[in-house]
Amino acid sequence: MAKWGRFGFVLRTVLKSPRSLRGLAVRRVAAPCVLGSVIGAGVVCYYRVNKQTLPVTVHAEGHKEAPAPLLSPRKIRFIQFASVIYEQEPYMTPRDFLFSVMLEDVDRKLQKRILTKPEVDKMLLTASKSQAAKDLFRTLGDNGLISYTEYLFLLTILTKPHTGFHIAFKMLDVDGNEQVDKKEFLKLKNIIRKTKMKAPMDSIEKQAEDSQAVSTSLQAYFFGKKGENKLRYQEFHRFMEDLQAEVQEMEFLQFSKGMDTMRREDFAEWLLHYTNEEDNKVYWENMRKRIPAGQSITFDEFRAFCLFTNNLEDFTVSMKMVTEANRPVGMAQFKRAVKIATGNELSENVLDTVFKLFDTDGDDCLSHKEFIDVMKDRVLRGLRVQPEIGFSGYWKCVKRETLKGAQEALGDTRIPI
Repeated sequence: MAKWGRFGFVLRTVLKSPRSLRGLAVRRVAAPCVLGSVIGAGVVCYYRVNKQTLPVTVHAEGHKEAPAPLLSPRKIRFIQFASVIYEQEPYMTPRDFLFSVMLEDVDRKLQKRILTKPEVDKMLLTASKSQAAKDLFRTLGDNGLISYTEYLFLLTILTKPHTGFHIAFKMLDVDGNEQVDKKEFLKLKNIIRKTKMKAPMDSIEKQAEDSQAVSTSLQAYFFGKKGENKLRYQEFHRFMEDLQAEVQEMEFLQFSKGMDTMRREDFAEWLLHYTNEEDNKVYWENMRKRIPAGQSITFDEFRAFCLFTNNLEDFTVSMKMVTEANRPVGMAQFKRAVKIATGNELSENVLDTVFKLFDTDGDDCLSHKEFIDVMKDRVLRGLRVQPEIGFSGYWKCVKRETLKGAQEALGDTRIPI
């Protein structure tokens, strides 16, 4: 406090001094202050950037409790939509899962229901007797149990092409008989969980063992209530196709308001669903100005586009084959790249909607990189993992706080922050 009082006294003296001496005095006094600001800002920013990892001294008797682990966006969303609890663990019902991939937020205020063992046994029996269908999850409704690991597994099915699952199935099918048992399936789920959550590879076996403690509806559906059945690839492939078709039909009905066709502006709204609305203002403006009213898109056209979005990686590769890097593409090039990536063609109606929506400068071309970024947000339903703040973020914070401190010390509001 004495140093700051001295600084104020000197500053007042300098302001009364001749102009020639004023700058020198201010520099002599302000320099230590700015240096102190740098050091102080570093401490502040280190705390801001690393506040979750800073050690805290606690003077207490007994064992120290470990800090609660940070929850991922997917885990948070799972807990939000999970409506039942069994053995103190949250679980989704099939209805909860459909809501979680269709809705941005929970639109209901229901207390989580605590299940008993007889209720869970009844759910498993129902699942074991269920037949393959494109309305399986809607038929089961709230009469089912889905764990967090299975939630990640089902999300993966919705966002990946079928070829990727065939490879995973073959890797787990050790004897090559096109069959997988329950233990192998649990490993598959936890490999997917490891991929999503970056868990250590050596923890997968333990996770698989732990997962067998509580059977779920998905396990009963694939392997029977006692877990003794075998899952063939044809059945697994049918399940993947049915799940994708069921979610696609639900989303189509949601945005078409239950009609057999979807208006082009409804399709545009679906495209921008789950994306950052602040960054998409120009797209919303394009939708209002360029897309004519009264034209519709059928479910088959909609489903073909969904198939395309599940092949974005292949589409990116095919785009490099038909156009120069980072160059805007025309509709013919875009259509050809989709054909290469998926083997199917998008209708002129869908292509025209996409181009009018994402063509920001009106030259009948679009930036495929920007388009793909928006589509990735759409496919991942707003759950794209954000990069952690690193060393560069720390120094940006230091720079900002230091400039702010220098501005206050010198009283110069012209210093940009």
